Formats: sequence, structure tokens, C-alpha cells
Amino acid sequence: MARCTHKGCGQDYDPENNGPESCTFHTGAPVFHEGSKSWSCCSDVNKPVLDFDDFLKIPGCTKGQHTDEAPQVAPKAQPAPQVELKMTSSRGGAETYSSAPVGVPSAAASREATPAPKFEEEEDDLTAPVTVGTTCRHTGCSAEYESDELHRTEGGAAAECTYHPKPPIFHEGSKGYLCCKRRVLEFDEFLKIEGCKKGRHVFVPKQKAEPQEEQFTECRIDHYQTPSEVHASIFAKKADAETSTVTIEENQVFLDLYLPTKKRFRKTLNLWGPVNPEESSYKFFGTKLELKLKKKDIRSWTLLEKTDRDLGNINFTFGVGGRTGTIGAKELVLDDVNRARP
Repeated sequence: MARCTHKGCGQDYDPENNGPESCTFHTGAPVFHEGSKSWSCCSDVNKPVLDFDDFLKIPGCTKGQHTDEAPQVAPKAQPAPQVELKMTSSRGGAETYSSAPVGVPSAAASREATPAPKFEEEEDDLTAPVTVGTTCRHTGCSAEYESDELHRTEGGAAAECTYHPKPPIFHEGSKGYLCCKRRVLEFDEFLKIEGCKKGRHVFVPKQKAEPQEEQFTECRIDHYQTPSEVHASIFAKKADAETSTVTIEENQVFLDLYLPTKKRFRKTLNLWGPVNPEESSYKFFGTKLELKLKKKDIRSWTLLEKTDRDLGNINFTFGVGGRTGTIGAKELVLDDVNRARP
């Protein structure tokens, strides 16, 4: 004899005498809700009952052959999401909490795992004075400041703080902290949970340095020319070659240079004459940026940039005789006309 494994049957049967309607069973699953008991496959036919013995007597709703195959195990239901309770204020006896689901994946998290949030702990500003009676700001610590020697000096009798570095969590009536495993039911017991980390007290938190704002600055530009090229030096010390941008066009040069200590130099040079961008180049050095601009003709540039000012008889000549426009030249350079003169 074999025993039928169908839900709602459980009878012994003879495999040789097992007809197509020998077994009466339930195809669904039991449903227990607020004390009532029924079967999901026939709750509209067989009314729910309260007593468990009556539940076992509910007749099956489907006929078929007996079987001794192991029943399939239904997949486990997903647990209810935890709720994290974040304490945003705990001074003066008033506590404010905000709750948020913990561990519930969002649409983006289903594609890519979201890293666990980082909790930045406060640091005590040892240079700041503390009023006697000030309570330590750490959660789980109730130490009151008396003196630096007692509470702030390393090795002091009460300098060590025992606290919870992470926020509290409330889940289905249980209460605890994210940083440790202990959970309790009563709120009074929750307040008595001892800290799980040791460190310094925090009476006056150290102020975090605000991010330094970017500051635009000016850089000196010197230049000299030959009959075929113009050489310009932008004195931008320690400019970052990786993040800086230099774009050379026929009539303009765009400069966007990132300097140390959040400084930045940005300028557009409107060139005196046209250049050949393909044959021009630039190079970063430790103290400056060097531009090598290939002229499209052999005219002499009066200045590096165009201007609306009246320049009078000013002329930008080739050579090394003066400072303006000649810095960096190593030798006398003449054009074809001057080179032919005796």
C-alpha cells in the first residue's frame, strides 16, 4: 500500500487499483487569515472555518489519481521591508525621527547594486572651549563635561566614550541600532542599549572645511616673432596639462588653464594675423605654457592680439633688441630684406 501525498487526501491506496477519480484533493494552498482557515482553490465554494479540525474536514474540490510523489514546495514569500529610523535631533530632551525603508531595491538598484551609505562621524574640536555640563553628542553616551583633564585629555579618567556610531532602526516592534545586533521590544530598554564602539567624546564638533570656490586669475603673457612664427609664453605656473584646454584656430587661441589652489586662467587671444593651426603647437612646462604659432604669411605682427587703440608709429620688429615682444629669443632673426642688406 502507498500513501497519497495530495493535499486534503493523505489516504492509503493500492497502486493496482488507482482509477482516474480515486482521489479527491485540493490543488491550491491553505489560507489562514485573522483566525479563519480555508483553501485558495475553493474558498468560494467551501466557506472558511475557525477551528483547525474543521479545516481538516473541508472536502477536496478536484478528482484524480492518487500519487506518492513528493509535493512541490511553494517559493518563500519575500520578507517585509525593514524600516530605518533616523534620529535627526536629540538635544534638550526632544527627539525627531524620520523613517525610510531599508533594503528595498529601486529600479536603478535592480540594474546596479547601490553601495551602502557612508556614515561620517563627528570629531571633537579640542581647541574650542566647552561649557561645564555640556553632554556628549554621541548616541548612547550621556557623559557631561567637567574639565579637559577629565574628559578631553587622552588618558583622562573619563576620556573614553562608548557610543553607537550608526543610527537606530525599528522593525516590526523591535528596536536597535544599525551598528550592532542587539534588539529589544520596549523603548525604555532600547534607550539602555550600551554603545558598541569606543573613542573620544564629542562636546564641540569640529567644523568641516567648506569646499574652496574656484577663483579666476590673470597670467602674464610675453611673446616674440620670427618671419614665419610667433612664440608666446603664458606664465601659468604648474598648470594641469591633463585638465587644461588649449585650442588653436586660424584667428584665435582659446586658453582654459587649471592652476593649483583652485585657481583658473581663461582667455581668448584674438590674433593679430592668421596662423596655420595644423602646423602650430603648444607645450606645457613647469612654469609656463609655450605657444608656437605658424604664420600664414610673412607680415610683421605689431602686437600679439588685435586692438582698437591707435598705436601710432609702434612697430613690432624681428630681433632681440627690446623687451616687449622679444622675450625668449636666443639669436637675432632677420627677414629676407634685412638679411640682404650689407
